[in-house]
Amino acid sequence: MAKSAAAGHRVVLVTATKGEEGEPVPGVLGDGEALWERREVETHRSAEVLGVERVEFLGYEDSGMMGEPTNENPACFWQADVEVAAARLATILREVDADVVTIYDDHGGYGHPDHIQVHRVGRRAAEMAGVDSVFEATMNRTRIAQLLSERTAELEAVLEENPDMESPGADFGTPEEFITHAVDVSAFIHVKRQSMMCHESQISDESFFMKMPLDAFAAAFGTEWFMRSGASRATGEPFGDTLFAAVVADADA
Repeated sequence: MAKSAAAGHRVVLVTATKGEEGEPVPGVLGDGEALWERREVETHRSAEVLGVERVEFLGYEDSGMMGEPTNENPACFWQADVEVAAARLATILREVDADVVTIYDDHGGYGHPDHIQVHRVGRRAAEMAGVDSVFEATMNRTRIAQLLSERTAELEAVLEENPDMESPGADFGTPEEFITHAVDVSAFIHVKRQSMMCHESQISDESFFMKMPLDAFAAAFGTEWFMRSGASRATGEPFGDTLFAAVVADADA
């Protein structure tokens, strides 16, 4: 998002929920402060850091992790009618005349029900609004495994200091052969880290991400991975490096 904004693109962030069912970092919330209130403020702060022009919330409640009783809440995003939710999002896409839409992959990165629903709703909304360039944000499972094997000692040290922390799972993301685009955001790695720090009710200074050495953080998060919906990459073909190729081509023409 920061790279796109810096290149002159208008960036709009739409979130489905306000993270009501999350587990806040102990001691962060003020007396009587609801988690959703804090996370709404944090979202706006993070968006400002990233250069986002507009922030919208679709108005659904957090569904919690997969298999939790909160998945049955009729107001949660997991229970949302896809057509209704997509119509809400499509309205925003038309208002901003969106050229590109980014959503989660079909398993929500790591199986979160709201992320999966973002995939479903986002694809349908793009269809409704006539947006052809739809990219599914994912993680490169192949590279994650490689990084973990190269930095086993560092990972074990962090996990030893934080016994309640889970190591990144082997089922995160998508195998590299299914990924079409790799966007280099290394020039914005400090901005990315700063934007993450804005979410202080979710990511503390003691979190796995914040305790990573900067070079390890850059190695892990300096590239963002996407699959273009309906497209594939031939074996050996280089990754696409921008989500705006069609937009740029139209402008040049």
